[in-house]
Amino acid sequence: MKPSLLILILGFVAQIGYAQQDKTMVPVASPVRTYDFAQITRGRQLFLKNCAACHGVNAEGAPNWRQRDPDGKYPPPPLNGTGHAWHHPMQALRMTIRDGTQKIGGKMPAWGNTLSGQEIDDIIAWFQGQWPDEIYQAWNKRNEKYSNK
Repeated sequence: MKPSLLILILGFVAQIGYAQQDKTMVPVASPVRTYDFAQITRGRQLFLKNCAACHGVNAEGAPNWRQRDPDGKYPPPPLNGTGHAWHHPMQALRMTIRDGTQKIGGKMPAWGNTLSGQEIDDIIAWFQGQWPDEIYQAWNKRNEKYSNK
């Protein structure tokens, strides 16, 4: 094979590879997380004090959280992005922590008399900080959609 033909073929292959790489490497804008370090630190401390006994130290949830207990209720779910918390808009996350789920048949106690609104937001900031970017981005889209109604 002639060197000039080989160079032409290699150049063509390199361009195809670059073009394919370009198509798959398109950066996706990720929503900016507006929580600051102090809020996340407070949230972690509050989570450990008030939530970790049920939801786990790393917000991993109870084992078998998708299966009902003998009492017919679901165990505490993970809040670290591997469960369903990211399906709920901010207003629902706040309400669930503040009011609990006992009145609607769940196990979670209400924390509204123990935690302030700011402390609830701090806890949410901490566990959302555990979420991978793609989960946070999906949550943010849902949250914006819900907030605009």
